[in-house]
Amino acid sequence: MSLLDMPIARLDGAPSTLGEITCGRPALLVNVASKCGLTPQYTALEELQEKYAGRGFTVVGFPCNQFMGQEPGTPAEIQEFCSATYGVTFPLTEKIEVNGESRHPIYTELTPNPTADGATGDITWNFEKFLIDGSGTVVARYAPQVAPDDPTVVAAVESLLE
Repeated sequence: MSLLDMPIARLDGAPSTLGEITCGRPALLVNVASKCGLTPQYTALEELQEKYAGRGFTVVGFPCNQFMGQEPGTPAEIQEFCSATYGVTFPLTEKIEVNGESRHPIYTELTPNPTADGATGDITWNFEKFLIDGSGTVVARYAPQVAPDDPTVVAAVESLLE
């Protein structure tokens, strides 16, 4: 099964697939949390969404509570926080696990891909990022501390757009 065919519910619980959520467009996939020191990255993620959505790009947030319980909210609380605090318009999925026995299959496919320094395997913290092309192929992986507006991320996004 391809990455884009994998089922995942939207934050509101509606069944979907990653391909339906991304509309088959290049996307930046990010495990997100509302109570993390990196949570302000939502601002730059939304800026990427606003700047490139019209050119066939989307950000997709995957809420995850595996790192020190930093995403404890219900779907409604997560949606309210993201909308009210950061003006998030990009799609969010159901809360998932990105590591361990209950790792979501999407992350089982993503984690073998290396960062620029060659690191693979488990997600290290909230806001780790994967850039995929429109066919679901992983183009790049970025450590949590790499900001969404880092020039290397922006250049990689732009290289995938029409």
